[in-house]
Amino acid sequence: MQELKDLPTQIRQSRWLVACLCAAWCDTCNAYRTQFDELAKKHPDKCFAWIDIEDDAHLVDEVEIENFPTLLIQVDSNVEFLGTMLPDTVQLHRLLSSIASELQPDQIRSYKRSSLNQSAPDHWNLKQLILDQE
Repeated sequence: MQELKDLPTQIRQSRWLVACLCAAWCDTCNAYRTQFDELAKKHPDKCFAWIDIEDDAHLVDEVEIENFPTLLIQVDSNVEFLGTMLPDTVQLHRLLSSIASELQPDQIRSYKRSSLNQSAPDHWNLKQLILDQE
């Protein structure tokens, strides 16, 4: 998994961003990290990121993060999922597979919101926020 400063290169090479929004003090997040890193290896076509909501607050200040782990799945500029998930990557793997099966290879989504990302502001785009840091 890439460090935040190295993410722009990987983001440009992938339509997908899968991010765990966490906190260094969160024991649940720290325990989940190993599983998350292993899942990233199973999805080399996707950009996986571990984002500390305190160290990188400027990236997530528009989003209410109340529980951990909070996960984001973004394809192109569309937030497909933003929410808390049990700290078990089996669920995340299933969700990634489900979203991927619905996408055609070059399909561009015609919507910006779904029922899976109710807490994401309409204009919020984590991929672009990361790219804007350069």
